[in-house]
Amino acid sequence: MSQTFRPATVDDVEALHVLVTRAYRGDAARLGWTHEADLLDGQRIDVEALNEAIADPARVIVTARRDGVLIGCVMVADQGDGAAYLGMLSVEPTLQAAGLGRALLEAADAEAVRRFGASRMEMTVIQHRTELIRWYERRGYALTGATAEFPMDDERFGLPKRRDLSFVVLAKALPVAG
Repeated sequence: MSQTFRPATVDDVEALHVLVTRAYRGDAARLGWTHEADLLDGQRIDVEALNEAIADPARVIVTARRDGVLIGCVMVADQGDGAAYLGMLSVEPTLQAAGLGRALLEAADAEAVRRFGASRMEMTVIQHRTELIRWYERRGYALTGATAEFPMDDERFGLPKRRDLSFVVLAKALPVAG
């Protein structure tokens, strides 16, 4: 089965909220392999933040659909100076490990280059998610040695189950547009 990709619109917000929550939090997330359910409870993102991302010209949420149903998404944000940020890569848990994540990464790369003229993509991953970090490394990302603090006391990003969460920063070069 094939999927189609397109930028999200405000009409997608509710479905995006459900998808991202299923992919990252709670028991539904455990159906896939990329969840954060052992590290965090609570929400991954709220409806307000999704609306803000869709309205922001410096960000795009690329959606993946199969037979009209939302099955995946990824956000790309322009950071200026040729850098873009990749976040919120989400695949319906029952469809993980079938190549959709890889296809969403490729779509995100293309959007970063086309829309923002980016030559570098960066991301952050919770340092305890070693299997996911290795997956990104197999897709061309490398650990930069930089870290970032996790917003431990900001419930908009979830409720930590442990107090030693932080992010590692990964990056990769993007193909030059031409």
